[in-house]
Amino acid sequence: MTQYPRVASLSAEAFRDRLAALGVELPFDDVVTPAPEGPLARPLSAGGFTIGNRFAILPMEGWDGTAEGAPSELTTRRWKHFGESGAKLLWGGEAVAVRPDGRANPHQLLLTEGTLGPIAELRETAERAHAARFGTTDGLLIGLQLTHSGRFARPGLEGRPEPRIAYRHPFLDRRLGLRDDAALLSDDDLARLVDDFVAAAVRAARAGFRFVDVKHCHGYLGHELLSAFDRPGRYGGSLENRTRFLRDVVGGIRASAPGLAVGVRLSIFDFAPFEAGATGIGRPEEERRYRYAFGGDGTGLGIDLEEPRRFLDLLLALDVYLVCTTAGSPYYNPHIQRPALFPPSDGYLPPEDPLVGVARQIAATAALKKHRPELLVVGSGYSYLQEWLPNVAQAVVREGQADSVGIGRGVLSYPDMAADVLAGRPVDRKRLCRTFSDCTTAPRQGLVSGCYPLDPYYRGRPEASRLTGRKRAAP
Repeated sequence: MTQYPRVASLSAEAFRDRLAALGVELPFDDVVTPAPEGPLARPLSAGGFTIGNRFAILPMEGWDGTAEGAPSELTTRRWKHFGESGAKLLWGGEAVAVRPDGRANPHQLLLTEGTLGPIAELRETAERAHAARFGTTDGLLIGLQLTHSGRFARPGLEGRPEPRIAYRHPFLDRRLGLRDDAALLSDDDLARLVDDFVAAAVRAARAGFRFVDVKHCHGYLGHELLSAFDRPGRYGGSLENRTRFLRDVVGGIRASAPGLAVGVRLSIFDFAPFEAGATGIGRPEEERRYRYAFGGDGTGLGIDLEEPRRFLDLLLALDVYLVCTTAGSPYYNPHIQRPALFPPSDGYLPPEDPLVGVARQIAATAALKKHRPELLVVGSGYSYLQEWLPNVAQAVVREGQADSVGIGRGVLSYPDMAADVLAGRPVDRKRLCRTFSDCTTAPRQGLVSGCYPLDPYYRGRPEASRLTGRKRAAP
């Protein structure tokens, strides 16, 4: 097995040396300047919003809602931490399904008339926590991510896959055991789903959210439609058709919730599905050309940003100014989406130093920001940087490679890292996310998601021992 140096062991000089040895570039500032002068503390404006600093909290899927799709005590605790984090942008907060068959797990939040009030209380919880810690909610922007899980839907309490697919995908169909005659979502099905997204957006506006994220990432339905090159009809083939779903949703939101802004979290490139090889190290499932990657170059292992650039052109034409970049999918190439040393239980060992994956996402985001500087661009993929996240984040913002730096899984173990960085305090190394991937392994095992290694609250829960036992029993 290939061993990669752990970030925690690297000094600033060794960090730079490692990047040089890998042949990758990452912007890096030796000194991180706190508020109010530091680049990460500067406000930004786009689409009529003013956001108080350059940190964002990324949306996650908590696996801890009720069977009806309402938040639980665990969900509320997480959102309280979001508010206390110091970040002024809560990008989407949580992946919330727009209808029951779109849930990725039976405890994902679901936005209905019955859950509208409790989901509104999540926003209020974050706002109260932010005001209690920082004295004001000025410059705080909170949105809600709307999703349908499509191919990766598991809505039933037994957690079995119940995929709703947009097109025949020879590799992913095989992984899910789908027959060649498995039903596709029809054009009429997708038109009805447009109505469901619009209805959910109206509810989000009533719940007090200032924008909704129409999710187009990580292999879920919006993202799958972008690679539906072989799909016939109104939603497949040309890029115009493959973006019709988004255009229809945005148009519906404009008509039904005119004061609500729209953002898009987008997988700006994708790779072929990977699998564990004989040594456990990830490898492409097929060593041949791969034509199903939006933002891919046709090899399954490279990037072509021509269509993502055109997608951003479309967003600007639709007056959608909020964009959050990510890549790939946690289901079939997680090292592309979420660079880590330690794989989840159903994953594979990293086929590259995770720093390569971080640099890949930052560089692609920078290229798209350069293409459309009018858009407010939030970058992802930073958690693996650990001690050096603030140094890279500041340099990225200072150089204009992104407007805001998003933190996802890192907020689970260290929710107030942004506050510490902005205040000029040293990062708390004991709470930094080390990418152990238990926050993914736990839900893969049917347990609630959280940071079991580093958060004492989760470490003390009964699920922690069950998680340890299941990891030991795993092949």
